[in-house]
Amino acid sequence: MANKILVETSARHVHVTKEDLETLFGAGAALTNKKNLSQPGQFACEERVKVVGPKSEMAGVSILGPERPATQVEISLTDARKLGIDAPIRESGDTAGSGGCKLVGPCGEVELKEGVIVAKRHIHMTPEDAASFHVADKEVVAVKINTPERSLTLGDVVVRVSPKFALAMHIDTDESNAAACPRGEVYGELVKG
Repeated sequence: MANKILVETSARHVHVTKEDLETLFGAGAALTNKKNLSQPGQFACEERVKVVGPKSEMAGVSILGPERPATQVEISLTDARKLGIDAPIRESGDTAGSGGCKLVGPCGEVELKEGVIVAKRHIHMTPEDAASFHVADKEVVAVKINTPERSLTLGDVVVRVSPKFALAMHIDTDESNAAACPRGEVYGELVKG
């Protein structure tokens, strides 16, 4: 397949600051690496929290490390509706004016006035990958995902370029289910425009 890109499903998760980590898990708490992720230096943690919204809550939500400058919660639109949170579709880190929630850990709670988003689908690329695919940072493309029963083309995919990245597309669980992505490796084909 030309323009082949690994497509990964990014399930609901939380990024935390050092301060919020200590509020949730106690003074001196540190994130415990459970599993390295495809992006260099990123990892799923042993630590989990409860996300509480106006309508319901979700227990056992993963924290991804390392710590971040701002606490952020990434959920699907289905999660947002279940929780009763108005979570806009945004790029990671763009949380101004986004939804709020409460995070509950074993040692405390953090009330977020904003920080809950549905992550915009995106592709991580190195500058070399971007040159190979003839795309630029922040360019919006489409990706065709071929699956046995529900192939589809996803538009509005943001290209994110950095030498710190590894080539992979991230979609949420709603998008993965819409394409009936099987377990294991799934690949998409980049389509311009």
